[in-house]
Amino acid sequence: MSGVSDGRLRWLLRRGMKELDVVMERYYAGRFEAAPAAEKAEFLRLVTLAEDPDIWAWMMGYAEVPAEYVAIIEQLRLYR
Repeated sequence: MSGVSDGRLRWLLRRGMKELDVVMERYYAGRFEAAPAAEKAEFLRLVTLAEDPDIWAWMMGYAEVPAEYVAIIEQLRLYR
């Protein structure tokens, strides 16, 4: 998992917004383990580099999703 331990990743899933906490936990529990390596890497980039208000705006369709996050945002939307 790209050098990120399960404990560290779970800590990263704890966002500053309760709504994001719920979505991230649902995705992690329901999809992450079986996701392809590229999707896992994209998710890790998202949770380590993107800001909560941006992630929320992208998931809700309030802002255009940057190309590097399109696939993972589509997956996260399934867990809203």
